[in-house]
Amino acid sequence: MTDSDLTGLVNVGRAVARYFERIGITRVEQLAGQDPVELYERMSAAYGERLDPCLLDTVMSAVDQADGRPGRPWWHYTPERRRLLEKP
Repeated sequence: MTDSDLTGLVNVGRAVARYFERIGITRVEQLAGQDPVELYERMSAAYGERLDPCLLDTVMSAVDQADGRPGRPWWHYTPERRRLLEKP
């Protein structure tokens, strides 16, 4: 994987890479230090609809990898995503 290849990240194929590209993220290094929820919200806004919340799991995984953590399956992030999106 090169630093610029989003599809080299675990769980990121061409479809997910297009979500990132739609909000101006085209390189792995652009994900480092980002807030996954904010990225997901920006993606949803860019598409004019609330995107599948499971996409947030993948975004969380991608940001973790960009921050130097190991790649994990997207479902590893589901409990955390559910907690983050809980309505108070």
